[in-house]
Amino acid sequence: MFTKRAVTILLASLIISTPSFAGKKIVPEFVEGTTKVEAEQLIELAMSKPNLVIVDSRKKSDFKKGFIEGAVSLPDTDTNEASLNKHLGAKNTPVVFYCNGIRCGRSMKAAKVAISQGYKSVYWFRGGVEEWESKGLPLVKP
Repeated sequence: MFTKRAVTILLASLIISTPSFAGKKIVPEFVEGTTKVEAEQLIELAMSKPNLVIVDSRKKSDFKKGFIEGAVSLPDTDTNEASLNKHLGAKNTPVVFYCNGIRCGRSMKAAKVAISQGYKSVYWFRGGVEEWESKGLPLVKP
């Protein structure tokens, strides 16, 4: 039988070691209005939709360390009506947003901005660079 103190210590250690509590939170599984994709689906989209725009929502300094081929750098902090219009144009242009991974909320924020601006074909690569690299896929290094 565990004492109350032992249970409290055990729960505290679990909370501290849980990824959503250790630093950055894990982003939600879904973003309303988007289609969530994984790395393989992103590749299929790029091959099947020649007008697909891939948006890297990370900071410029992260982008300079490596990015998915064909991606444009548009940090979430710079994502607005004007910047989306510049990079996407038509509201039906397919676009996929990504960032560092499940502990990075930048692509989620950017996708929400696109949806709020009326973009209709919004994809979200939740796993981002972390998933991309874990699957052995290359990043472009400038």
